[in-house]
Amino acid sequence: MKVSSLLGERFKTAPADCTIESQALMVRGGYMKSVGTGLFSLYMPAKRITKKIENIIREEMDAIDGQEVMFPVVMPGALWQESNRYNTIGSELLRFKDRNGIDMVLGMTHEEAAVHLARDAAQSYQKYPFMIYQIQTKFRDEPRSRGGLIRTREFTMKDAYSFHTSHEDLEQYYDVCYHAYERIFKRCGAPNVVAVKSDSGMMGGRVSHEFMLLTDIGEDTLVICDECGYRSNMEVADCIVENESGEIEEMERVHTPNQKTIEEVTSFLGKQAKDSCKAVVYQRNEDDSLVIVFIRGDLEVNETKLRNHIKAEVHPAVVTQDMGVCAGFIGPMGLDKSITVVFDESLKGINSLICGANEENYHLKGVNLARDYSEVEYVSVAKAYEGGICPVCGKHSITIKRGIEVGNIFQLGTKYTESMGMQYLDKNGELQYPIMGCYGIGVGRLVASVCQVSHDKFGPIWPITIAPWQVHLCAIRVDNPEVKETADRLYAELKKLGVEVIYDDRNVSAGVMFSDADLIGVPVRMIVSPRTLERGAVELSARDKSFQLDLNPETAAAEAKAKVCQLIAEINAQAE
Repeated sequence: MKVSSLLGERFKTAPADCTIESQALMVRGGYMKSVGTGLFSLYMPAKRITKKIENIIREEMDAIDGQEVMFPVVMPGALWQESNRYNTIGSELLRFKDRNGIDMVLGMTHEEAAVHLARDAAQSYQKYPFMIYQIQTKFRDEPRSRGGLIRTREFTMKDAYSFHTSHEDLEQYYDVCYHAYERIFKRCGAPNVVAVKSDSGMMGGRVSHEFMLLTDIGEDTLVICDECGYRSNMEVADCIVENESGEIEEMERVHTPNQKTIEEVTSFLGKQAKDSCKAVVYQRNEDDSLVIVFIRGDLEVNETKLRNHIKAEVHPAVVTQDMGVCAGFIGPMGLDKSITVVFDESLKGINSLICGANEENYHLKGVNLARDYSEVEYVSVAKAYEGGICPVCGKHSITIKRGIEVGNIFQLGTKYTESMGMQYLDKNGELQYPIMGCYGIGVGRLVASVCQVSHDKFGPIWPITIAPWQVHLCAIRVDNPEVKETADRLYAELKKLGVEVIYDDRNVSAGVMFSDADLIGVPVRMIVSPRTLERGAVELSARDKSFQLDLNPETAAAEAKAKVCQLIAEINAQAE
């Protein structure tokens, strides 16, 4: 490919709406163009990167006996009604009617289509286990598109679905897929992807993991222990605390005028936040009924864990006088029985607490929940925190990091096969429901994520296994006959050797050529110029500045290929 023919311009600055580095660099570098909110067209360089990622995914999925299939993007709503998801998923699922008035959906995921495809073809236990996968366009009417390809409405995804006759078989295959994912990300040049325990959300299932690329701009919060390797998404991470039981005291009502926050109350009473019982008020989305969480004063509520516990969506409440609670002075004693009360485990074992008295300007001291409140049931709804106790090794070694989700895997169980009536005959001639697993990777998101963690201020630094080209040939002063003749010959030789090469054959300044080369981000650069030829060489260098060599012009193509092969082998070795 010659740069003079390459569609797409490169720019010195990015549009103001580019919020993160990868988005800015991919727009500036001529990789993509916005069509609308969360919608992008891809130019050739980005398409070449996604194709390479897709090929790596295919190789790894085929290696674990995956069968590539293709599901439709548009599906009848009736298919989603079978699984009971047509009405339970919100506006993220785009619903519409075709010309015949039939309910249709744009696929945001394809569990229903997978069951539909397999249920008539796998009616005997002898067909099991099997896995089917696709690489397909999906649409999710995302309310918060951001970061270019990081979070879009239309996206390309690999999704796979495995079917099994036992949980043991699913667990074994789940582990196989887990390790296949590790290989995929390492082969794509993203070794800093980690797997974390996650919440299954609308997908269902009892076990799930997310594969997170660690970066400060990630929108997911991760809980990690560097001592033992424990990793979890904040949404499901255990929060372990050590409580000092303290002395048992008499409960006492104390006047705390205008002292509403934990900081104000504990300072006023000469106590610490961990000695207090904080009330956090929510309302159910469905009917606005109150849910009050009581938690140790120095901790925060994990809303995902709360939703999972009460099995309802909630939102933070704005407390008003007509709700029957006293904002700033809420405590567990004497609340209306219509209010759902949740006690976090962090309060367990504390003999003397400060909490609200449910009366303006008053709190209670010396509260002992075991003594003063009947039938206390403790549940875990607290957020993990930096420096907290690891639930595995027990050390104060928890760190909080950020990450971008680039893949996920779920043990779905029989949620979809039961609801959609997929059954098979087992060895005893009895009907059983297959047990499912599902496994997804966002292709476009992975492209942007790699760019986000592999760039400098001048442009992307693509890993050679997914780079749009392997060698960027720059002819400085192409109007010089010797430069043009040498560069043209090297271009032909590199292509003949099977090296993917982009050739900048334009008659532009060295500054413009190198700036564009930085934005294109090809990992190996070959420079032909009057200066290099004067010293009898062509220059071979790395985009990341890790090497710079002078090569004999007669053998430069072969040596460049050897360097390309070496770089590919180094990345692939990490996946072995």
